[in-house]
Formats: sequence, C-alpha cells, structure tokens
Amino acid sequence: MAIRTVYAVIPVADFAAARAWYERLWGRPADRDPMSGLAEWEVIAGGAIQLLLEPDRAGSAMLTLAVDDVAEEVRLAAERGLDLGAVQETPEGRYRIAAANDPAGNVVTLAQEILRPS
Repeated sequence: MAIRTVYAVIPVADFAAARAWYERLWGRPADRDPMSGLAEWEVIAGGAIQLLLEPDRAGSAMLTLAVDDVAEEVRLAAERGLDLGAVQETPEGRYRIAAANDPAGNVVTLAQEILRPS
C-alpha cells in the first residue's frame, strides 16, 4: 500500500459555525472546498483535516495534533478569538496538552511532548 495523503474527517451539524471555528483554530480560511458541505485544510504535507456537513455523526470525532509549543498555540488561538482551555501537564508528566470542543462537540487536543534531560 502506497499512501500519499491522509484525511481526518470531522463531522459537524452547523457547517458555517464549525467552519468559522476551524478558521480561527488554523488562523486561515480553508485551502480547498471540494464540494458543498466540505472544507479542507492541509495541515502538514500529505495530511489534511476535512470538515464535513454530516449531522448524524456530528460531535463524535477526536483529533489530537502534535505541536512544538502548546502554550504558544493556545495564545495565538486566543488572539484569534478562540479559547482552547488551559494548558495542562498529563499525570505522567510526558506531555503538555490543551483541549477544546468545536461547535459540534468534537474534541480537538493539542499535545506537546515534554523532553526531559536524561
């Protein structure tokens, strides 16, 4: 199997509200609108997040994004009017995370691995 692209699909019931939320999260409009009720952001080379109008499945997605600096991403999102919650450290102390629900109830978590000296 030779995979060239991976898409994570986030189902939503209110497409306009969700699109506005994700535009604030990414800090930019969608890269593509392949069809009605579908918006797509390429977040890394070969990887995209798709927002899909799918009311029956809305609120069931969980998306975790590994980032370099969770606190900085939370700060930048706040500047764009989006509250991603408090930065927390996981109980075992390996990650810093911040998590928020989109308008449909889907959970988006930002995670930063904490590198400790050996």
